[in-house]
Formats: sequence, C-alpha cells, structure tokens
Amino acid sequence: MCDDNSSRASAGDLGECQMNQVIVYTDGSCRGNPGPGGWGVVLLTKDRSRRKELSGSSPHTTNNEMELRAAIEGLRALKNPCKVEVRSDSRYLVDAGNKKNRIKSHRELWQELFKLKARHEVWFVWLKGHNGHPENEQADELAKEAALDADLDAAYDEQLEDERLDALGATASD
Repeated sequence: MCDDNSSRASAGDLGECQMNQVIVYTDGSCRGNPGPGGWGVVLLTKDRSRRKELSGSSPHTTNNEMELRAAIEGLRALKNPCKVEVRSDSRYLVDAGNKKNRIKSHRELWQELFKLKARHEVWFVWLKGHNGHPENEQADELAKEAALDADLDAAYDEQLEDERLDALGATASD
C-alpha cells in the first residue's frame, strides 16, 4: 500500500488497494499575493493506518494557485483509483471542486485537477481553518514552511544576480 513513514520527498503510494478510502488534507500559503508560495498535503487512509505528507513551493504564485496545487499533488500521489475526500479551508477550492462556482481563473490548474479527479471518486469538504483539525494544521505548517523556503530561494537568487551584476560593473537599474 504505502510506506509507514511520512515523507515530503516523494509522493508515496497510498492508492494500491481497490477503491481505498483516502482523506486528503490540503493547504496553500503565499508570502505576498502574488509572491513566494507553498502547498502542503497530508494523506490518510480512512482507517488512519497509513499517512503521507507532501509539500512543495513556487517562487512567484498566488494563494489560490497554491491551494489548487496542493489538491493536484494530493490526487497525483494516489497510484490507483480511490474514494477521496479532499478537506480544505479554501472555499475557492471546495466550491469550484464540487462545481458550485464557475471557474474564472487558473483554468490550466483546474483542468489538471479535474483530469486527476476523473480517476477517483472525489468530493471536497470545507473545514474552518486554524480550528484544531490536526491534519489541516499540519498541511498549513507544511505549506508555510514551503513558502518560506521559496522566499529564501528567491532572496538567494536575487543576491546571486546582484553579485553577478556587481562583478560586471552594472546595477539592477541599468
């Protein structure tokens, strides 16, 4: 089924069983909107016997893009068809995921999400954020850590570019 260790490095394999029931907690975070962002996912089998944690980042994104990316990566981690309950504190994700709202932006991400969703039986459930749901809180922490990493990476890249320009005798405003 999957390994018993939580891991951020690989997606794992929570979906080997026939129509395994999985809960996917997702969250997105952005340091500025737009700005460096991160996403976090906690996947659990319904019986809580297996758990996997995932996270990632983008150097220039929006919070809604990270909310979508979390759901996409959570579904991508499932190798076989599953019954999936995606739990999120994002009304944007939950309402559009359940087709209660028209999709007006981020069409490419929505197309990717719906393509992955088609492999599974998926429904989206809204959770009030920062309200004591341990896995939701963990997804939030993973997203915030990933956003901070993206922010640090962007700052490092900017510093390297400044050093390169200094070495050439130029400035960023040239």
